[in-house]
Amino acid sequence: MSPSTEPAPGPPDELDALASKKVVPLRHPWRWFASAVVLVLLAQLAHALITNPVFQWDAFAYWFFRPVVLEGLLLTLELTGLSALFGLLGGIVLALMRLSRSPLLQAVSWAYVWVFRSIPLIVLLLFLANVTALYSTLSLGVPFGPSFVEFRATDLLSFFVVAVLGLSLNEAAYAAEIVRAGIISVDQGQLEAAAALGLPKSRQYRRVILPQATRSIIPSYVNQLIGLLKGTSVVYITSLLELFGVVQTQASTNSGQIIPLLVVGTVWYVILTSVLSVAQFYVERHFSRGALRTVPPTPIQRFRGKLRALGVAR
Repeated sequence: MSPSTEPAPGPPDELDALASKKVVPLRHPWRWFASAVVLVLLAQLAHALITNPVFQWDAFAYWFFRPVVLEGLLLTLELTGLSALFGLLGGIVLALMRLSRSPLLQAVSWAYVWVFRSIPLIVLLLFLANVTALYSTLSLGVPFGPSFVEFRATDLLSFFVVAVLGLSLNEAAYAAEIVRAGIISVDQGQLEAAAALGLPKSRQYRRVILPQATRSIIPSYVNQLIGLLKGTSVVYITSLLELFGVVQTQASTNSGQIIPLLVVGTVWYVILTSVLSVAQFYVERHFSRGALRTVPPTPIQRFRGKLRALGVAR
């Protein structure tokens, strides 16, 4: 009979002494110090915002929901939505061209991304706004042959069209790299398995590659979308008055209310980017199903969990 490998229990007095000792949690004095410093800074910031008369919160409340500001806000949303849609579609096409086996398609996609990432957005918008100096008329017809329909460039390229076109061209270059990075992040074994099943190339992309690549694409593209939302403020140089253009115009005509008008624009941009961030969370949560054992809890679920931990709610 082999001897027992379990350690012999100590004397009863020692065990009772250990059991009677109080467990003291590890203290973090620097964490409390940092929290106190942050609270003091936040209190100072709130005090400055409330007591500084330059902010003119009555003027802020007056301008925040003015029709002219809301019209600029609506135009900002239209520019962002259309440019995001066309830019993403163009980015998907460019990414697939870059991943194709055709050297010509690869070269064209690479050149497009290289050129439009190199040109500042404000320069691109100014160039498109003055493209009528290069082409007074635009036509549709046989390449290098007769034209069937002709348009005046000034009638076709309005300020709104120029803004959407410039933003979309710029957005497509960045979206192409985001989509390409998401596609190449898919495990090679998934591609081999799809090919072994005899799935057509288009079906491989739709049913195997893109659903997995979307999880990698969404965070980067929403970040790019937020940049696009703020980038629409550049289109005021084309005489298109979106949110920032309206704020800038009203500030120039109401010189004593520059700060409150700038705060109006700032708060609206913060609200819009916050909405996009919330949408990003729920979209990521949706596409994480199947990849994670448990999906991340929503803020409401976290709040309820804390209440249950405190015994407030069931």
